[in-house]
Amino acid sequence: MTLPHNARPLRSFAITAIAGLMTLATFGATVSPANAAGGVYYRAELATPVESTKEVVGGILWVCEGTSCIAGKGGARPASMCKRVAREFGDLTSFTAGSKELAADKIAKCNGN
Repeated sequence: MTLPHNARPLRSFAITAIAGLMTLATFGATVSPANAAGGVYYRAELATPVESTKEVVGGILWVCEGTSCIAGKGGARPASMCKRVAREFGDLTSFTAGSKELAADKIAKCNGN
């Protein structure tokens, strides 16, 4: 299908605008959890300490120091996020999403047990 000559600039503008919005959305996903609009949402305690690190896990930035990791809110269910964090950083001893801490049996599932 060929667009009319006068529709091509509009199409180029739309593509550029969409690309710009996607870039902003990606940048927003990597903002420090402490500065995110919702603040810290996820908290994970690791069984083994890690060096201070920042990693994107499940589409959000996780900041870890020692055995503590924090992140802003993401779109995944807490159990899914827990599994992803355990795969990335190692076994967890606790995982909290908002004000709800996952039960021990769910933490074991996160750790692959």
